[in-house]
Amino acid sequence: MAIKTSDLNAKLFGKANKRRATTPTEAQTAAKENAQVIELAVAGQDMVSFQLQRIPAAKIEEQTVVFSDNAREQTFLNEHALSDILDTLKDRGQQYPAVGRKNSQGQIEVLDGSRRRKSCILAEKDFLIYVAEDINSEHAKFLSDVANAHKPLSLYERGREMQAKLDSGEVSDQKGLAALFKCSEALVSGALKAASLPLPLLQAYPNVTELGRPTIVKLHKQFNELEEAAQQGILDKCQQGGAYVWQRFSGISEAKITKQVSLLLEGWIAEVNESTHNEVKKPVELVKGKATYVRKGQSLALNLKKVDDSLAQEIIQFIEAKLK
Repeated sequence: MAIKTSDLNAKLFGKANKRRATTPTEAQTAAKENAQVIELAVAGQDMVSFQLQRIPAAKIEEQTVVFSDNAREQTFLNEHALSDILDTLKDRGQQYPAVGRKNSQGQIEVLDGSRRRKSCILAEKDFLIYVAEDINSEHAKFLSDVANAHKPLSLYERGREMQAKLDSGEVSDQKGLAALFKCSEALVSGALKAASLPLPLLQAYPNVTELGRPTIVKLHKQFNELEEAAQQGILDKCQQGGAYVWQRFSGISEAKITKQVSLLLEGWIAEVNESTHNEVKKPVELVKGKATYVRKGQSLALNLKKVDDSLAQEIIQFIEAKLK
C-alpha cells in the first residue's frame, strides 16, 4: 500500500526529537516546522542526531548527491514524473525536509528525498535536509528503501532490484522472485523485461513510472527482434540532439505525449524492419554446385543439392546435436 509523504516522515521520525516528541503526530509536526535537530532510532537501533541544513538552490547539485544504492533511477526524474509534488513546491516551498548523511568527500548523500531534491533543482528552490554524520551503509539502505515506499517504483526499477536478487543467487527463478516481492509472476516477467531494456529507450518517455506492463512487453518484443546494428540506430535516434524524445512534444498532456512517443518508436522500428525485409541477400556458395547459405540476423538458411538419404540423415543428426 502506498504511504503518503507525511506518513513516511512520521514513520522515520516517530521516535523522539530534541523537543521530546513521543508520538508520530508530534514528530511529524516537528519535521514540518523544521525543528533544528531531530533524533531518530535508525532501523529501531542506534539513536542518531540529524541537523537541519538549508542548501541554496544554486548549490544543490554541487553540495549533494543521491545515495548510490537508491533504487530510483534518477534520470527518470523530470517535470512529468515529479508533477505530484512540483507544483506545490513551486508555490509553497519544500514541506518536509529530506534525510541524508555526510559522505567521505564532504558532500551530503541524500537517503530519503531524491524526488524532493530534483524538484528543488527544477523549481530553483532551496533544499531542506536533515543530515547525520554517523550512518553506516546498512542503515543508509534502510532509510532509502523505506523512503521509496511512498511513491511506487517503475517496472524498470523493480526489475533491476529483482535481477540483482537473481544475480546474487538469493533466489533462483521468477517464482521465487514473485514470493519475495509479493507480486504475480506476470509482473516479475514484465519487470525483468523492463530492466533489460536500454535506458535511452525508456528515457524517451515523459514518466516511466506510469508505463504499464503491456507497453513494456510490446516494446521489449519489438526492440529485441531487431539486429544489433538496427537497435543501436534506434537508440541513436532516441538521443539525437542531446534531448529526450518526449521533449520534442509540447502543449499536450502527459498521456498524449506517451502515446506519441510509442507511435514514434514503433514507426522507427517499422522502418528498420521494412528496410531489412527489402534487402535481398545473395546466397554464399559453400560447396560449388552443392551447398549455399544465407545469413540474416540470428538466422541461417542452408540450401543443399545432390544429397542422398544417408547423407541427409547424417547432416540432420549433426545439426540436432549442435543445436540441443
